[in-house]
Amino acid sequence: MILETERLVLREYVQEDYPALYALLSDPETMRYYPKPYDEAGTQRWLDWSFENYRLYGFGLWAVVRKDTGEWIGDCGITLQKIDGETLPEVGYHIRKDCWRQGYAKEAARAVRDWAFTHTDYPCLYSYMNAENEPSRATARANGMHLQSEYTDLHYGPMSVYALTREEWEAIRSNG
Repeated sequence: MILETERLVLREYVQEDYPALYALLSDPETMRYYPKPYDEAGTQRWLDWSFENYRLYGFGLWAVVRKDTGEWIGDCGITLQKIDGETLPEVGYHIRKDCWRQGYAKEAARAVRDWAFTHTDYPCLYSYMNAENEPSRATARANGMHLQSEYTDLHYGPMSVYALTREEWEAIRSNG
């Protein structure tokens, strides 16, 4: 286990998470803001990339599991992403659609945000998403982030970049 919240456990992926991850990444509705849903090989690359991130950096996207049922409902974590040409630490999240609108992404993202500022020296964290992805934008705002910039990506189209500095995070923490 990496993190624990009131309702969730975040842990490193294991190969046995493949079927649940494939169900999420291959779903057209869940992946509507990506160029296309993932196929089986793409899902395995996602897992392999996660395993490599753990090895290289000690973090990555972690499996999100409900405490009450033990079921896998998505992932959330910190990864290094190319955002408008820069490699930046990003808080990312993907939640199974039958678990949307229950606050799981916000709860997991806040825990990841706190972990990242506590365990790394990054001066700022980011979340980026397709500019039309209002649910992800709302999660970034709920995580204390503010819109920093917008740009157009060749594969993903118009993108919104949200950011939170260490100083802003410290102010959030001190205000309870």
